Amino acid sequence: MESNQILEIGAKILALMVAIIGHEIMHGYIAHKYGDDTAKNAGRLSINPLVHVDLVGTILLPALLFFSNAPFLFGWAKPVPINMYRVIQNGGYKAAISVALAGIVYNFSLAIAATVILGIIPQPTSYIGLFFVYFLIQSLIFNVVLGVFNLYPIPPLDGSQALTYLALWNKWNGLVRFYESIERYGMIILLLLIATPLSEYFFAPIGYIIEWLIN
Repeated sequence: MESNQILEIGAKILALMVAIIGHEIMHGYIAHKYGDDTAKNAGRLSINPLVHVDLVGTILLPALLFFSNAPFLFGWAKPVPINMYRVIQNGGYKAAISVALAGIVYNFSLAIAATVILGIIPQPTSYIGLFFVYFLIQSLIFNVVLGVFNLYPIPPLDGSQALTYLALWNKWNGLVRFYESIERYGMIILLLLIATPLSEYFFAPIGYIIEWLIN
């Protein structure tokens, strides 16, 4: 294996870990801002990756996608524990929506930051510089993937949680009941969208956003 390939693989692993672990930490961090110390007391606001690793989402799935030459890697970290009742009690449904969307905001912010830095840094002249460029490129891709994916209003994704709290806030009871009725089928719906020809449409916004950022 060539040195460049080793650098690229290492950059992919690091970028994916930063994207998925940071996503979960942000949920707990924003909840902490609204008086919920559940994640903090459980040690889940730590940047230590070991406390966030999920066997399937952080290791097995990314490895399977990598060795099957999938067009992109995807995964998730162990969900951060949150007492949403306490968040709502302290900040209302607006706070709950903020907690639900915190990871998505984090991912899109990192994608934008990576794009900006890529546009201003000089061509790399060392292995360290090349690793950094690879890391920025993969950060752009992974964070857009995670941001878009989690934005979809399908249980248990963050988008569905944010929309549910928005519905509760505005007393859209029909929408609340709808989400309660499909919650148990959320993973089945996701599998149908990901593992069928519908995936072409499901993931299309990812390509558009990445292309727009690069250009």
